[in-house]
Parts: sequence; structure tokens; C-alpha cells
Amino acid sequence: MMWNFFIGYAVLTMCCWLFAGYFALYKKKERLAGMFACIGLCILGVFIVKLWMALERPPLRTMGETRLWYAFFLAALGIFASYRWKYAWLMTVSCFIAGIFLIVDIVKPELHSKTLMPALQSYWFIPHVTVYIFSYALLGVSCLCSLRLMYQFRHHIEDKELFKFTDNIVYVGLGFLLLGLLFGAFWAKEAWGHYWAWDPKETWAFITVIGYLIYIHMRLQKNTCQIAVYILPFAFILLMITWLGVSYLPTAPMSVHTY
Repeated sequence: MMWNFFIGYAVLTMCCWLFAGYFALYKKKERLAGMFACIGLCILGVFIVKLWMALERPPLRTMGETRLWYAFFLAALGIFASYRWKYAWLMTVSCFIAGIFLIVDIVKPELHSKTLMPALQSYWFIPHVTVYIFSYALLGVSCLCSLRLMYQFRHHIEDKELFKFTDNIVYVGLGFLLLGLLFGAFWAKEAWGHYWAWDPKETWAFITVIGYLIYIHMRLQKNTCQIAVYILPFAFILLMITWLGVSYLPTAPMSVHTY
């Protein structure tokens, strides 16, 4: 089973990211940092592809499998931000958090069977889950940026470029989140005969969208731009409840999204 080799791939990936974080501390070695970060990302990508081949299905069914994709997307976005906007700190933090998700998968391995339940045997399966996880990664990046902006506000530092970057990431992330929600509605109609049933996961997804819409509303007001930044970490907490927390709520047995 391919998952038995996960520890080796994960350790190699995290070692590369540790080297990337170290070299990112020195401006003259940012290229070296980017190189190690990319090597780590490629190692993780190779494992995901091999796992896909071994399972003969997309590795998107279990929580552990979605954590793999989240780690991949989060690190990839951090690396791209470092290359495009010179945010080496974002690459370092993104890879660090991605590494934590890999550690969770090491500590909490799951069963990865080849079979898919009938409801998951749909062409909506891959686009729905992939788009959702990518949106989670984008909004995770916006949360990291908001924390840095909050720190800068406290020290009376004004970084308009970072604020603009954060704002754009939220818009893109919310767009993908809504797209994933739409894909899920079409999938639900095909599988269960209705687009929306206020399933616990659907309810929290709706609450999460409202959280980010509140940010956008506050952001568009002239005198509340800084206040809007403080909303992003709370909106991201709602997102984490939607993704990871619903399974631990008392209403979890009522959800068709816990499997």
C-alpha cells in the first residue's frame, strides 16, 4: 500500500521546507530558499500522484487525503507569492503550516481503501473537493496576511501593497469557495434529488460564506478598512469548523458529509 511510504515522503518534504525557511532568513539566499521549497513541493506532489495510481481513484475521500491536498496547495501558494511578490515570509509560514498538516497525517493515519461509496462515484467528486480545498488554501493565505497586517497596525506600520494583496486573495478565495458550493449543489441534486438540505456541513459552509461577505462589506466602507482585517481570522475559524470541526459536533451523525 502506497500510504505505508508516506512517512518517508513527508520527512523529505519537511526537511526541504526547513532548509527553505532557513535560507529565507537571508536576502542573498532567497533563490536557494525557493529552490528547496519547490523540491519539497515536488516530492509531496509525486506522493499524491503515486497514491492516486495505487488507489485507482482520486485521493480526495478521507480527511487525511484532503489534508495532503491542503498542504500541497498552501505551500504552492506561499512559493508563488514569494516568487511573484517577494513575500519570502509568506512562503516560510505557509510551508511550516503545511508541514504541520503532514505531521497530523503521520500521527493520525487513516484507512485508504480503493472503493468509493455510490454517492462519491460522480463526475462532480473531483471538481467539488479540489476547488473547495484550493479555496481553503487561498483563504488560509489571506488569514496569514491579515495576522501580519494586524501586527503592523499595532506598530503603526502601513503596508498598502500587502493590504491590497490580502484583499485580492480574499476575493479569489471566496470566488472558488462559492464555485465549490455550486458544484456541491449540482452533485447533491444528482445523488439525493435536492440541491440543498441544510445538512450540518452545508449550514456551516453557508455561515463561512457570510463571514467573508461581512469582511467584504466592511472593506468597502471608507472608515472600516482596518476593522475588516480583524474579521478575517474569525472567518477562517468558521472555515476550519466547516472543514474539520463538523465531524466532532453533536450533529455529525446527521450529516452525509462525514464518512
